[in-house]
Amino acid sequence: MNMTTFERLLKDPQFLTEMFEVMRDGLMVLDNKGIILLFNRAAEEITGYRREEVLGKECSVFHCDACMVVDKSNGSSNTQLEKSGAVYNRKCRIETASGKTAILLKNIVILRDEGGEILGTVESMTDITSLYNKEMELQELKEELRQDYWFMGLLGKSIPMQRLYEHIRNAASSDAPVLICGESGAGKNLVARAIHKLSRRKDGPFIQLNCASLNEQLLESELFGHKKGSFTGAISDRIGRFEAANEGGLFLDEIGDMPMTMQVKLLGVLEDKVVERVGDNKPIPVNVRLISATNKDLGNLLQSGKFREDLLYRINSIVINVPPLRERREDIPLIALHYLRKISFANNKEIRNISPQAMEILTDFPWPGNVRRLINALEHSVATCRSDTIEVSDLPEYLVHEKKTEVSEGGIDQEEIRSALSLYKGNKTLAAKHLGISRVTLWKRLKTLGIDQ
Repeated sequence: MNMTTFERLLKDPQFLTEMFEVMRDGLMVLDNKGIILLFNRAAEEITGYRREEVLGKECSVFHCDACMVVDKSNGSSNTQLEKSGAVYNRKCRIETASGKTAILLKNIVILRDEGGEILGTVESMTDITSLYNKEMELQELKEELRQDYWFMGLLGKSIPMQRLYEHIRNAASSDAPVLICGESGAGKNLVARAIHKLSRRKDGPFIQLNCASLNEQLLESELFGHKKGSFTGAISDRIGRFEAANEGGLFLDEIGDMPMTMQVKLLGVLEDKVVERVGDNKPIPVNVRLISATNKDLGNLLQSGKFREDLLYRINSIVINVPPLRERREDIPLIALHYLRKISFANNKEIRNISPQAMEILTDFPWPGNVRRLINALEHSVATCRSDTIEVSDLPEYLVHEKKTEVSEGGIDQEEIRSALSLYKGNKTLAAKHLGISRVTLWKRLKTLGIDQ
C-alpha cells in the first residue's frame, strides 16, 4: 500500500470509525459545548453505557469529579484547558451506568479550526480502577503496619488481644497441631492465617476447608482427592486439600461438625501421614501442619459421642481461645473506624466519623456474631448515612432498641408507666411505644413493679 492510498484511507470516515472501534482505550469526541459526538466500544465497556444512551448528551452524564471540558461553576468551557490546549494523564472518577465508581486516566486534546476557534475535544480514557484499588490497599496496609493495634490482620490493643498475639507467636514457633476455639465471627480464620504466616512453613501453601459446608462424600473427596469414575460426577482425577497443602498448612474450620466416619479417616491420615484418594489404594505421603477451628464445645461433643477422643488429642496439642468482642469492648471504636473507612470507600462515600452517641451504642452492644456482625451493622449504617458522620439514626434498629431497653428497664418509674397506660387507656402496645420500650419489656416492668395489669 503506497502513501497516497493510506492518506486517502485516513480521510475516509468509515475507515476512521473502524480504527476507533478496535482501540483498547476508550475514545470520546465532544463538540465545543460538551455534547458527545463519538463514543467507541472500549468507552462503552469502561462506562457501562451504550453509545445510543450517551450520543447527543452532555458529558456531565458521567459525573466526572475532574471535568476539564466544562467549568462546573458556570457551565462554560474550561479556560484552563483552552489555554493549555491539552491535558495528559489526568486521574479522575466517574459514575458508571451501574452506579459504581470507576477510576480513569484521561488525555484530552482540543480541536480547532483554521481560524483558531474551538471545534471540540477528543478524550481518551484508560480504566485504572483495579490498579488504584491495589494501591489503596497497599497504602492502608503500610498505615496499619505502623499502628500498635494491628497484628497480622487482627485488630485490637486490649489485654485479651495482647495475650492472643502472644499465643499466636508461640504457636507459630512450633509445628504441632493447633486447635482454635471461639465464637462465630470472632476471627478464628485470621488467627490461623497469622500462625501460618509467622511459621517456618510460611513459604508453603495455606489451604483451608469448612467442614460444615459439605456432605460426607464431598468432604472426603475434598480432603483426600478422588480418581476419575470413583463416583457420579468424578469426571477426572483430582488432588485433595491434604495433597495441595503438602509442605504447608491445612486449616479445617468448624471441625466439630465433621461426621464420625470422616473423623476416623482423618485420624488415620494424621497418624500415618499418608492419604489415599477416593477410588484408589495408592498411598500418597503428605507433610502438613494441621490447624483446626471450632465454635462448639468439643468436650460436650465427646460426652454426647459426637466427637472422637483420640482425634481430639491429635488436633489440640496447642489450644488458642479467641476472645469474643464483648470481652474486649475497648477495641470496638478502633475496629469500627477501621472498617468504616473500608466500607465507605467501597460505597463511594466520604464517611469519616461515628458520633459519640452512636459509638457508645456500638461499644455497649454485646455483639453476638462478633466482628462479622459489627461489620454488617456498619454496612447498614453507611448505606443510610447522608453526612460524613454516622449518627444514632443511621444505626440498625436492633442496636438502638437494645440500648433503649437497657436504659428503660432501670430508669422508668411507676408514675411514668401509669401515666402512659392512662394516656392510651390501657393499650400496652401504644404505651410501650410512648415510653420507648418494647411491649415485652413493659410487661416485665409491670410485673417487677407489681402494677395491676
